[in-house]
Amino acid sequence: MDDTKKMLRAIINGQSVFRQEILAKIDKLDKKLEGMINRVDEKLTERIDKLGMHLAYVDQLEQQPTSQRRVLPS
Repeated sequence: MDDTKKMLRAIINGQSVFRQEILAKIDKLDKKLEGMINRVDEKLTERIDKLGMHLAYVDQLEQQPTSQRRVLPS
């Protein structure tokens, strides 16, 4: 009976250690993903801002009379 308790205790301790290791790895992965998500968000915001500036420029050109428009070289 004493051996059974020792084996059960060893299994439970092993599971606890395994759980702690898995949680530590998940936390590490979560931090890494958070950093990647922030970088992607910044890049997307930058691209959207550029598109907005281009659209504003095109809109401004469309509002000018044809004689005042600059012709861009092809």
